[in-house]
Amino acid sequence: MTSRERVVRAVKFLGPDRVPYDLPEPWGSDFFSPSQGGARDWQPAGDGKTEQWTDEWGCVWSRLAGDTSMGQVTVNPLADYRRLSSYTFPDYASPSRYEAMRRHIAENAGEKFILAGVPVSFIHRLEYLRGHEAAWTDPYLEPDRLEELLDRMADCAIDAIRNVAAAGCHGVISADDWGLQTRLMVRPELFRRFWKPRYARVYAAAHDCGLLTFLHSCGYISEIIADLIEAGLDVIQMDQQENMGLEELGRRFGGKIAFWCPVDIQQTMVKGSVDDVRNYARALIDTFGRFNGGFIAKWYPDPVSVRHAPEKVRAMAETFVEYGSQVYRK
Repeated sequence: MTSRERVVRAVKFLGPDRVPYDLPEPWGSDFFSPSQGGARDWQPAGDGKTEQWTDEWGCVWSRLAGDTSMGQVTVNPLADYRRLSSYTFPDYASPSRYEAMRRHIAENAGEKFILAGVPVSFIHRLEYLRGHEAAWTDPYLEPDRLEELLDRMADCAIDAIRNVAAAGCHGVISADDWGLQTRLMVRPELFRRFWKPRYARVYAAAHDCGLLTFLHSCGYISEIIADLIEAGLDVIQMDQQENMGLEELGRRFGGKIAFWCPVDIQQTMVKGSVDDVRNYARALIDTFGRFNGGFIAKWYPDPVSVRHAPEKVRAMAETFVEYGSQVYRK
């Protein structure tokens, strides 16, 4: 079974030969992430390594000297909705934008599952464009303009999806962290009114192109997982599970959506012993992967920043590989 077949069968509950995984060397990955290109006629203001730069959406990013984080947006190009009528959105429709991606796939993909990032960031990009406070008050103060902006953002995402499908990708992934530690960031009814229909339109376009849909979302998000499933999400990539309850997530959503997870990055990976990590890795497979599929194993690719000891990363990866190779043979 190729890596692509393995991932697809796990996501669709069709019985992979083993648990698919995305792990550090020497274990490797069933995934290939192609390079992301930009529009030919756009040149970045700043290289992203200095203290201030402007991205393709016109958002100005800043950070302190010596800071290695992604920084923060300090100038929001759509802070005033009166600018929306003249605002120029990035061009995700042009095939020339994806030339590097097509070359990268042709040279490197092999038999792996090709997963491309696309701009389906309906809350983070909204915050970058509008500002944090405005993004969260727009549902109450500017509902019509918010819907107009979200529709335009969905158009950009669909343009990107059609092009990455044409380039040879098998799935698309984006990121929207909808949860705080113990609750959702927005009332579920607001999510269903404003955001769920846009996810549904974007995911329908992806499925029409033969792509699987992936979303990274951390925090306490259990209140909207059913909505994301209804909207067409195939895989939820979450780095936290213990704040919502691993067993509860399995009871409510196991067999309905595939989970792509490391051992909980804030709890067991930090506070647990090596044996705790091994046991939790097995529990992830048993909880989410017992539906003839349903689970993909992952690691957190910046272990130093979240205080993951090398011996725990090794224990997690070894368990995912060893136990994950046996579970479907039983």
